[in-house]
Amino acid sequence: MTAGCPVHVEPTRVETARPGTATAVRPREAAPLVVVALALAGATVGALGLGGRVPVDPWGLLAVALGGVVLADEVRVRVRRPARSVGSRARRRTARTRPDPAPAPPAPTHGPGGAAAVDVQEAVEFIELFHAENPEAGPAGARIAEVTREIDRTGTYRHTPEELVFGARVAWRNNARCIGRLYWRSLQVRDLRSVSDAAGVARACFDHLRAADNGGKIRPMITVFAPETPQRPAPRIWNEQLIRYAGYERADGHVLGDPRYRTFTENLVRRGWRPPATPGQFDVLPLVVETAEEGPRLFPVPPDAVREVELEHPDLPWFAELGMRWHAVPVISNNRLSIGGVSYPAAPFNGWYMGTEIGARNLGDSDRYDLIPEVAKRMGLDTSDEATLWRDQALVEINRAVLHSFETQGVSITDHHTESRRFLTHLEKEERNGRSCPADWSWIVPPMSGSLTPVFHRYYDTEDQVPNFFTDAGATTRALRGGPPAFR
Repeated sequence: MTAGCPVHVEPTRVETARPGTATAVRPREAAPLVVVALALAGATVGALGLGGRVPVDPWGLLAVALGGVVLADEVRVRVRRPARSVGSRARRRTARTRPDPAPAPPAPTHGPGGAAAVDVQEAVEFIELFHAENPEAGPAGARIAEVTREIDRTGTYRHTPEELVFGARVAWRNNARCIGRLYWRSLQVRDLRSVSDAAGVARACFDHLRAADNGGKIRPMITVFAPETPQRPAPRIWNEQLIRYAGYERADGHVLGDPRYRTFTENLVRRGWRPPATPGQFDVLPLVVETAEEGPRLFPVPPDAVREVELEHPDLPWFAELGMRWHAVPVISNNRLSIGGVSYPAAPFNGWYMGTEIGARNLGDSDRYDLIPEVAKRMGLDTSDEATLWRDQALVEINRAVLHSFETQGVSITDHHTESRRFLTHLEKEERNGRSCPADWSWIVPPMSGSLTPVFHRYYDTEDQVPNFFTDAGATTRALRGGPPAFR
């Protein structure tokens, strides 16, 4: 999702702005938003938090939702402006100050044994939701009694396979940062709750990358590992996404690679990771998996699990000389999946990318690959005055190159105009089904040409709902700084 979102993206923005206010506070490197993209957010989402010419394959379409995601790929500065409601279908409201979104449920606190006991009311509400939306499961009463007894006895309960699948899909449906939620029902769920050791988690993550890639026809997918329980803490994945690029700080202060992960890279080197003999701009960082028993362990990502797209431009032959590329599957990996009071801190998910997650954020942001000045120079643009809009011209061509390259190389991706229209289709479906569709305006509106998309011109419900994906402060710190460990 761009991812994700669940979601693409990239996880973390500061959640303090109210309508009409802008904040420049940025733990800004935490998407997608990845298109899952989630950006959750990404996410992921990052991630982000979603697909190119969106494949007709069920989960392929879902990937957009997750990736562009999911919950989107990269973090945006939170600028919340009052969204405007237009058109006969738009919900009109009287002008007023909207409250900030409800805070995410706190990460389960754990001592030597694990998490605090599950909240019975949250568990009951989820079971009621599951049975209400799955009438074939029968009345909820017997299952509620069973879950209540299990919580009384153990402090937690185990979701049935059907509940897990439903909960993961609804978490995507509820994720306010993901633009690609239209295909939430097609999310493929890998149930690996029996896996809790670091090596097992790493192997399954690499299998996830291969399976989600699907020969370039990206499938939205989530892998759910062991949950947090009072008896045992769950594993943690430090990386924001399963595939992230190293950032090497040079003596002159410049960074080779991705500046977002400069500190993360430095700490992994201290922990024993050896970069290539000749470091490059796109060196894949190892996966860091931590368990209470083993501590943090590093696992190199196998080359066969990483598909990358070499970037070229349909009209500018010199663009390929820049040596730009990006990975194809945005798997947000440090978001916490919360279902009915049970937390799954390790639940990597993906959709497929929305082009702007790569072109406008990863490659375009000045604190990332900062490609805009170089492209403007090669295009011969007048950069002496901002009023020439040279940045805008260069940004459009970078995004054209991303979409063109993914499409010509047969890898799923989507554009922000198409995905914006699909999101409003999703919103209308949710309203017809009597459900509220939470959305964070500052994540749903694309990072370029926002007012040209229909998602710009309306209000959205902002209250968080559960099940959902959340990025906890500790997970964000580990993803950007490489520590401290979750378990001491």
